[in-house]
Amino acid sequence: MAIETRPLHPHIGAEMIGIDARRPLTPAEVAAVEAGMDRHAVLVLPRQDIDDEQQLAFSRNFGPLEEGANSTVRANELRLAPAFADVSNLDKDGARLARDNKRRMASLGNRLWHSDASFRAVPARYSLLSGRIVTTDAGNTEFADMRAAYDALDAGTKAEVEGLICEHSLIYSRQQLGFTEFLPDERVSMRPVLQRLVRTHPVTGAKSLYLSAHIGAVVGWPRPEAMAFVRDLMEHATQAQFVYVHRWTKHDLVIWDNRQTMHRVRRFDDLNIVRDMRRTTTRSDGPTVAQQAA
Repeated sequence: MAIETRPLHPHIGAEMIGIDARRPLTPAEVAAVEAGMDRHAVLVLPRQDIDDEQQLAFSRNFGPLEEGANSTVRANELRLAPAFADVSNLDKDGARLARDNKRRMASLGNRLWHSDASFRAVPARYSLLSGRIVTTDAGNTEFADMRAAYDALDAGTKAEVEGLICEHSLIYSRQQLGFTEFLPDERVSMRPVLQRLVRTHPVTGAKSLYLSAHIGAVVGWPRPEAMAFVRDLMEHATQAQFVYVHRWTKHDLVIWDNRQTMHRVRRFDDLNIVRDMRRTTTRSDGPTVAQQAA
């Protein structure tokens, strides 16, 4: 079957058909997906009825996998293998999470605009989210094109952001929602890392803003001024003209490039409706700030 791509938005997102994630990909198919990602930043592959092993194998075509994404969940409480981020509302026994469940409260941070794993020294490249059980009347995922947002900045702001370095931590994003239940070892593992505020795509050369709810400081700036500035940039970058809204259907496999996008999930009735979403994530080639290479 020939590979076809259909844009879903003027700036960001496309549907790709002709790829079967259940079987090994040819080099040409891998190249086609990567080219589509470079162009559109988000790809929707419909009707991908895959299991966990198939999702892992498909994801490895695009780089080494991150592990330990569920950093607020103890190993004996995990429902999925460590290479998955479990963004469902289910516990290890398949029951819906209670309102006060720690994992549920921490995962509410996914409703904030963010870039996956920007709180790691080597952040994420692609995220691949499989919709095993989806909600159709809520729970949309929104994607903001950070390339278009950068291009739309005025010349003065582009000059201002060019050399800025931000601190990112999972603690910063969760504290925005009042979640502070971090154990001492979690606070050590979630120490802030440094990321550039402007990134350049290694293939296309396009510049993009690297924003996320995980930002808690701008190096060299007073924190109140830094957070007010970041808030202004976030409001700019998430204007409707930069955002693709994905309405899930069962077995959608959605891939996005964290180097060029932000995303968030919208609220749904997670106390009464099951939503089983499983994310794998590949790592970027290296840190955005050279001093963190060690």
